[in-house]
Order: sequence, then C-alpha cells, then structure tokens
Amino acid sequence: MRRILACVLIIAILLASGCIYDGSTDDASIQSPAKNDSSSMKQDDIAVDHIEVIHFHGMQQCYSCKTVGDYAEETINTYFVDEVNSGKIIFQHINYELPENRDMVLKYGVKSSSLWIGTYTENDFHPEENANVWYKIRDKEDYMGYLTGIIEKRLLGDFS
Repeated sequence: MRRILACVLIIAILLASGCIYDGSTDDASIQSPAKNDSSSMKQDDIAVDHIEVIHFHGMQQCYSCKTVGDYAEETINTYFVDEVNSGKIIFQHINYELPENRDMVLKYGVKSSSLWIGTYTENDFHPEENANVWYKIRDKEDYMGYLTGIIEKRLLGDFS
C-alpha cells in the first residue's frame, strides 16, 4: 500500500512540475502587461490588424497540455487557412521555460501551460488567456467549434 501511495505521489509531482511555471524572473523591474478593460469595446470601434493564437507549454507536457495545443493548431489549420496565409492569424507553440521566449512570456503574462489569444489593433494589444478550452478537451468537435467562435469574434474586434 505504501508503494502505491509513493508512486501516486511521485507521478502527481512529475505532472505538476510539467504544467506549472513559477513566474520568477531575474529582473524585478519587468512587469507583466496590464490587462485592457475591453468591456466597453464594440465591434464598430475596433479595426483588428491581426491576432496571435499561442499555446504556451513547458518542457514536460501532460496529455491535457498537449491536447490543448494540438486541438488549437488543428482548429486554426482547418477553419482559418486564408487568415493564416494572409498573416491575419499567427499560431505558435511556445515553450515558456526557454530563455529565448522570455519576452513573449512577459508580454502575455504567462504563468503556466495555457492558450492565449493576442489581438492587435491599430492602437492596442489585447492579450487574453482562454481557460475554457481545458474543459473541452474530451470532445474535439466541441473544442474546435468553441475556439472557432472565439477567434471569429476577435477577428471582428468583438471582445465580449
């Protein structure tokens, strides 16, 4: 019984260590971006230049972390081919633990494995983490339909 508990504990620690970023930096003067209050933004007010859909992940990825990124990539490649080809949508998998990705991690305020949508307008950058995708990974069709709807709204400048 003790061996089973020890194995379960070790597995839990390994999974958690692959999905969590402590957010520490060497430069205390660098701050994560301020979130924009988009509640008053309306579609007619905003011209979207482009959006980034980014799957941030660590060195060790659990099944859920991989699935969030894989489904997001498949959604983009299935439903937004023209937007990707024109540069209107950029999709990336970014390892937040690598030093060369530090600027993107700070820009988005990443703390752990996550899916972010960054919307660029003429005068603003609106980063948002979408945590709802984690609840949809058991149903690929639901995940892809949900994410497609969110991306379509952002392309129109709708942040509701």
